[in-house]
Amino acid sequence: MAGFKTLDDIGAVGGKRVLVRVDLNVPVADGRVTDATRIERIAPTISELSGKGARVILLAHFGRPKDGPSAEFSLEPIARATAEVLGRPVGFASDCIGDKAADAVAAMKDGDVLLLENTRFHKAEEKNDQAFTEKLAANGDIYVNDAFSAAHRAHASTEGLAHRLPAYAGRTMQAELDALEKGLGNPARPVVAIVGGAKVSTKIDLLMNLVKKVDALVIGGGMANTFLAARGTDVGKSLCEHDLASTSKQIMIEAAEAGCAIILPTDGVVAKEFKAGAASQTVAISDMPADGMILDVGEKTVKSVTDWIDRAATLVWNGPLGAFEIEPFDRATVAAAKHAAARTKEGKLVSVAGGGDTVAALNHAGVADDFTYVSTAGGAFLEWMEGKPLPGVEVLKR
Repeated sequence: MAGFKTLDDIGAVGGKRVLVRVDLNVPVADGRVTDATRIERIAPTISELSGKGARVILLAHFGRPKDGPSAEFSLEPIARATAEVLGRPVGFASDCIGDKAADAVAAMKDGDVLLLENTRFHKAEEKNDQAFTEKLAANGDIYVNDAFSAAHRAHASTEGLAHRLPAYAGRTMQAELDALEKGLGNPARPVVAIVGGAKVSTKIDLLMNLVKKVDALVIGGGMANTFLAARGTDVGKSLCEHDLASTSKQIMIEAAEAGCAIILPTDGVVAKEFKAGAASQTVAISDMPADGMILDVGEKTVKSVTDWIDRAATLVWNGPLGAFEIEPFDRATVAAAKHAAARTKEGKLVSVAGGGDTVAALNHAGVADDFTYVSTAGGAFLEWMEGKPLPGVEVLKR
């Protein structure tokens, strides 16, 4: 991977203590991990290093503890789940620094895997405190970052360690960076972006960046209503940020100057209330009833979106086209997602998607595995789409 040091550059690791920053911020209920997707994604890096004789020491955060150590935010249950995924024992130390960590590391044999306790039990972690970072570094010879999802944070375990130890990207980080490069860094053109979600206010930076990078920008979800209203369209009782009309107009002006087509809904699925099975009708946006809410885009808009997908060589997707959580307002998102997945499987499209709602929507459509890459990184993925440098990535550059 051009520009970044990876495990291909690491050399011999037998007998070396390798600190691996991973994402273990997984859902837990009654002491058990309910979704092991993030553990499964880091397994290749752990297995590769362990298989080469490294002593693999995992660093991770879990939740947002405010008052130091607590059972609620302990990583101990996640050590057990990690062992199940890896199919091998995973040790656990009840602190990430100090004697408890040092003793556990000292007891390791070549190939062993050890998980240290939640780094956020120490407030110095999020402050990227130098003294704390030195204590973390004392347990390792090499640093590997395999947590792209935390790369937008300049914390001790995500950025500070890379200044104190030889630093490399793990396989999950490498795959993410490769996919993002294909998505916006150096994409095959034409590039189409689909951006949905409830509010323009949460994605101003994203939209401002994308109109300069892509050939067409499809805007869906509640945020499309704000753009329609800015154009003078009556959107009835739909979710709409009327106070962002001038911002929406500016985005459209910048898109026009950059040669980026803005694709807005021409028809919508309208209901008087937002609930499952609510009576709905599809109307032209120009015929929007005053007492209605637009909860999904209509078939003509879906046809426009899929036509743009057919023209695209690269698709970047963040956010659903409608209120996909409730039927029948999931139809447009599902239809567009299935179309993009089919094009990808045919080898005609590079499709990169990310963001919490997006991952949920693609899973709902049953096509997440058919996209080129689906990022579970959340905030880091969004900041990358906004064009912002990510501290945890920048320090891995050659």
